[in-house]
Amino acid sequence: MDLHKTHLYEWHKKRAKMVEFAGWHMPLWYEDTGGIIKEHLAVRNNVGIFDVTHMGRLLIKGSEAGSFLQYVTTNNVRRLKKLGQGQYSVVCNEDGGIKDDITIFKIEDDKYVVITNAVNREKIYNWFKRHAQNFDVKIEDISDITCMFAVQGPKTQSTLEKLTDNDLSDIKRYSCALMKLGGYDVIISRSGYTGEDGFEIIMLQVPYSEKEKATELWEKILEAGKEYEIKPCGLGARDTLRLEAGMVLYGNDIDESISPLEAKLNFVVKFKKGDFIGRDALLKQKEEGVKRVRVGLELVGRRVPRHGYEIKKNGEKIGYVTSGAFSPILEKGIGLGLVSSEYAQINETVQINIKGKLIDAKIVKWPFYDTNKYGYTRKEDT
Repeated sequence: MDLHKTHLYEWHKKRAKMVEFAGWHMPLWYEDTGGIIKEHLAVRNNVGIFDVTHMGRLLIKGSEAGSFLQYVTTNNVRRLKKLGQGQYSVVCNEDGGIKDDITIFKIEDDKYVVITNAVNREKIYNWFKRHAQNFDVKIEDISDITCMFAVQGPKTQSTLEKLTDNDLSDIKRYSCALMKLGGYDVIISRSGYTGEDGFEIIMLQVPYSEKEKATELWEKILEAGKEYEIKPCGLGARDTLRLEAGMVLYGNDIDESISPLEAKLNFVVKFKKGDFIGRDALLKQKEEGVKRVRVGLELVGRRVPRHGYEIKKNGEKIGYVTSGAFSPILEKGIGLGLVSSEYAQINETVQINIKGKLIDAKIVKWPFYDTNKYGYTRKEDT
């Protein structure tokens, strides 16, 4: 199967180590940046830019668009009363398993943009179409006629304000606005996947045949951020940044066999809002108590846990690692895992089986790093 290409494929190919990810050609890291750790630290300390065009973008519109999203997602869409407001949410199957974690933004009355993970774009589009029959709603996949960048880090606002007449401080966390950026029409939201303050930019009406427009905006942002030592960043830094922030990766930390309650995403499950797909199963799970739960793992030393490694206690398997990496900030191995609820206490010592050796790890809270020193973390919507 031929891999998909983002609008910036040719730009990346000349400068980056390219890999396959979710059916796409994507940059892992860039040759001139100094590698993953340097890209990671650029975002923590200054600013970095990511091409995230591989993610899905769905337009949901119609007189019952809000009611439809209220039914197919777990969060309370009714809380998006003002234009520009957004929220993090999940889409569940009937058994309460996570089909995807998404973001939703209200861009007009009865009109919303939904951002999906790349691997789930087609699945969620088809799931939405299947459940839209009883609603006055139209669902359009606009992924191929838009592109998407994420500009992240404490110097992001200063960088992007060079390219617009709008005051970006007016855009609050998990809110968006339509504006001109570098001369192009965009939807810009104060959101991201790094634990830092930053913006995600959807460039409108730019089909692949006009990919030079995407390259022009990308290069304008790089030029605007030059004084802050901006770096283009690849999937490697994107993964270590989100992991330090304790954010989940679909296919590793969450999937259709894991519920949002097990994944500690309870803050986006609003039982009081009324019926939604998966509600009954999740309500039963809440009443009975979850048998396993997501935890943070901090290792002693520089060994790195990887997806699938066994987590043990007193010689017995109690769970497994879902994600792991070396933390450039802590300079040690960190990870996320699913463990039996009885062992999920903070500061509990467990062992991780790394290639036949049991390595001590401590169960900790996330974010893993000192946010007072290194960034802005979203306050959970309770």
